[in-house]
Amino acid sequence: MRLTVLGCSGGIGGARRTTTLLLDEDVLIDAGSGVGELSLEQMAQVDHVFLTHAHLDHSGFVPLLADAAAFLRSSPLLVHALPQTIAALQQDMLNGRLWPDYSALPSPEHPYIRLVPVAPGVTTLLGQRRITPLPVRHSVPAVGYCLDSGDASFVYSGDTGDCVEFWDALNGIGNLRYLMIETTLLNAASHAASGHLSAESLALGLARLQRRVQLLITHMEPGKEEAIFAEVMAACGAFRPERQHQGREFVF
Repeated sequence: MRLTVLGCSGGIGGARRTTTLLLDEDVLIDAGSGVGELSLEQMAQVDHVFLTHAHLDHSGFVPLLADAAAFLRSSPLLVHALPQTIAALQQDMLNGRLWPDYSALPSPEHPYIRLVPVAPGVTTLLGQRRITPLPVRHSVPAVGYCLDSGDASFVYSGDTGDCVEFWDALNGIGNLRYLMIETTLLNAASHAASGHLSAESLALGLARLQRRVQLLITHMEPGKEEAIFAEVMAACGAFRPERQHQGREFVF
């Protein structure tokens, strides 16, 4: 499996792109502004999008992706998400006002988008690739994802605050190699209601982790990346964290 980071910022500005991960050529994990890094031909190869949650920095380019490549596609774009996320997309995005209802257009029988519910712990098998939603705790219903090639697993947290169930799930992944985890906030700005991690709350979670892992820090607040990562190094330096960056590739 090859994972390419198209976007990994907590916001926009300059070269920053919000979260989009390309798995091989046909799967996206989240659909933030990083989708715009793909050519039309690359967009047409994407058959699946797995959303962590409904917030626009993770889902906002779903309708644009479906629209841009529609004339090159012969089958619907499959958008996998929690039932609550699907409901939000239908009510607040694909509602005929903010955007046409591509889950029923051009026709209910042949839509541009087909919405597919997922549940934590229930694996989707795409060939030999296993994609499993993981429990997280955010301000809206959300999941992370484990991407398992058989040889190794790459876990992406999506947006989450401190969540014991998430760390328990990681401890059950025998071939865990990479953990890409959000650390959005400075310690001084951290509060539980945000559903985001700071360096201090990340350190609490890592103390529960019973496996070695390559730690990748993502989704830092724009303009505060240096200060946030300095706090991560101070609190979690023993894990040798790395800043995630756009364009990076992983093969596992």
